[in-house]
Amino acid sequence: MGTTEALEQELKELIIDALALEDITPGEIDSEAALFVEGLGLDSIDALELAMALEERYEVKIGDDPEMNQRIFASVRNLAAFVEENRV
Repeated sequence: MGTTEALEQELKELIIDALALEDITPGEIDSEAALFVEGLGLDSIDALELAMALEERYEVKIGDDPEMNQRIFASVRNLAAFVEENRV
């Protein structure tokens, strides 16, 4: 498993833990599937909780730009790319 795949796995586990998704496993989350609306069906409250968990665990800063955040949170793969580029 490469670094990106390992990070994607970590992020899937973080999503499940941070959002208390008890009926889903990391293996069931597609790295390229949408996190919001379709896909996992997360909402804006979930986004805030997930952003806080990402900032705490990876020391990345999620800004207030809605368009940028929409791209960052589009999928696990996008989240992994953002964390890789921005972690301290």
